[in-house]
Amino acid sequence: MRDDRREHREARLRHLRARALHTPRGRATLISVLVSVGIGAVCMALGLLLAREVTFQLSLDEASRTLDRLAANVHAGRDPSLGEGRDDRVQIVDRSGRILYASTELRGKPPLIAPNVAADDVLVDDDACPPSLGECVWVTGVRITDGTFGRPVVALVASHAPTLLTGLLLAVEMAAVLALVVTAIGWWTWRAVGLSFAPVEAMRRQIARINAAALGARVTVPDTGGEIQRLAETVNETLGRLDESASRERRFISDASHDLRNPIAGLHTRLEAALDEDDDFDWRAMVRAAVSDTERLNDIVNDLLELSRLDGRSPAPEEDVDLAAMVRREVDRRPARVPITTRLDEGAIVVANGLRLARVLGNLLANAERHALSSIEVTVRAEDGTATMEVLDDGSGVAPENRERVFERFARLPESRRRDPAGTGLGLPIAREIAETYGGSLAIEDSPRGARFVLRLPLAAHRPAPAPAPSP
Repeated sequence: MRDDRREHREARLRHLRARALHTPRGRATLISVLVSVGIGAVCMALGLLLAREVTFQLSLDEASRTLDRLAANVHAGRDPSLGEGRDDRVQIVDRSGRILYASTELRGKPPLIAPNVAADDVLVDDDACPPSLGECVWVTGVRITDGTFGRPVVALVASHAPTLLTGLLLAVEMAAVLALVVTAIGWWTWRAVGLSFAPVEAMRRQIARINAAALGARVTVPDTGGEIQRLAETVNETLGRLDESASRERRFISDASHDLRNPIAGLHTRLEAALDEDDDFDWRAMVRAAVSDTERLNDIVNDLLELSRLDGRSPAPEEDVDLAAMVRREVDRRPARVPITTRLDEGAIVVANGLRLARVLGNLLANAERHALSSIEVTVRAEDGTATMEVLDDGSGVAPENRERVFERFARLPESRRRDPAGTGLGLPIAREIAETYGGSLAIEDSPRGARFVLRLPLAAHRPAPAPAPSP
């Protein structure tokens, strides 16, 4: 059991280490550590070597002054001693290595280094570790050819070598200092990157708690003024669009179920009542009423399918559509319920699906026929790169506060319900969706009488080129 727990901990540690290296925080820390190792190694080596060189040079200068005094005594035939109270470590040796003179500390000890009287005037050994001293020293020597001893000799001076700047210990010190520096930089990088990503992690936790029942929640926007703040703002904008879309979908389902329920309930009631009638019951009247209910159901279903295609941006074949020719064609084939007059300018050509634009015109004319008192006027013109089609009736019009509401799905004003109880409330929303699909707009604008619906679409010659399809 204990082995299983140990293996589980080890596996978890391996997983965490591997995961850390695959995160931006881990990668940033690793890169900073590697860069720090490289730069730090060079800087530490140069710094310590420079400190060693400076210290050595200072020691060499002091030893040179001591040797100058020693050589002056020897040349003058005086005692080589530098005087009482001095702690200089000095030796004078001949060619054979015999010690001719030694200071108090070096008496009875072998030469500091092998004398080379045939060498240059100055001898330097920066790392002498004679066993007799028990420590490493820097040794400086000078050749003296005449004087007290009557033959060439070498005078040697041993200077204390700082322990921290010698041999293997120097390499260990460099490695230790570098390790401390790199560890500090790695820790600081890990913490700094972690702090910079803390708002992102907070956003992740907040987003994880958002579900379909709480789409109104938003993430906290940090006041950093950088990319993370813009990310939080974009996330909130996206959540807002999702919330709006979900709310619209819920309203759509609610309204659709309500509008579908009425004709279904009416049809069901008529069929149940017919079952209770006598054999001589007039079935034709019942069937005509049932057909009327099924026609309304069919209209609602067709409108819902068209809205679904528009919401999904289902592509439809596009072509050059002459609005003036389309209006003439649709008006000629339409039953003359209300007189329709037209004022059509040529040249209003747009790029769109002809069937969909015909549906827009049909929906606008159907709405005008419900509310017009005596006439409908359709106008087409082209100006400033825009094709404009207006449908104007002489009815009671639409109040300014309701001009946007009539474009909401299943929204029907009381006047509209009174004039056409069987309407679906989807005709105008579909017309606006189609207009926006082709880069246009549909709105109700001011008019001296009735309701004035204005459709605007970019002319074919001024329509922006579509974005190229992505290459496979």
